[in-house]
Amino acid sequence: MAPDPQDVTSMLVAWSRGDSSVADRLMAAVYDDLRRKAAGILRHESPGHTLQPTALVNEAYLRLVDQKRVAWQSRAHFLAVAARLMRRVLIDYARRRRASKRGGEAVRVTLDDLAPASLSSPLDLLVLDEALAELAALDARQARIVEMRAFGGLSVEETAEVLGVSPATVKRDWSFAQAWLERRLRGGGGAGEVL
Repeated sequence: MAPDPQDVTSMLVAWSRGDSSVADRLMAAVYDDLRRKAAGILRHESPGHTLQPTALVNEAYLRLVDQKRVAWQSRAHFLAVAARLMRRVLIDYARRRRASKRGGEAVRVTLDDLAPASLSSPLDLLVLDEALAELAALDARQARIVEMRAFGGLSVEETAEVLGVSPATVKRDWSFAQAWLERRLRGGGGAGEVL
């Protein structure tokens, strides 16, 4: 049974006010959701990837605990931050792996939710990260939407809530971001391209 979003929000508010006693209850309340999102992300990784969903969630949780000055707004806001941290964990993992192989095999992922079938083949996670950084320079909101939807598994409605925009805006920006990333990742677009 999923925890009541209001209970999660209450725990988040207490945590942001310095009540560290709620941290364990909060983790218990959101752990299954985070693990499901982590498993979804990792399911698309190339064979031989050694990072497991539990390890991804645990590492993201350790980074979440270090977030001392976040004014948590809601469960969706928490999941959006968790999505960003899971992305950072994956990027750090890919960089360490690449460095240990001295330019060898990069960590490759597929993000079926990112774009139509044309992007279902494996992508280098570091290349995707660079593309998202370029997109953020052009349109920060679109990059955050990709991060929340693709890495965090947030719904259109949850993403809209976090960003304070309408679901229609999220859908429109999501479509534009998917198209831009598809062009960029297939070598057809660059940082100067108009979205």
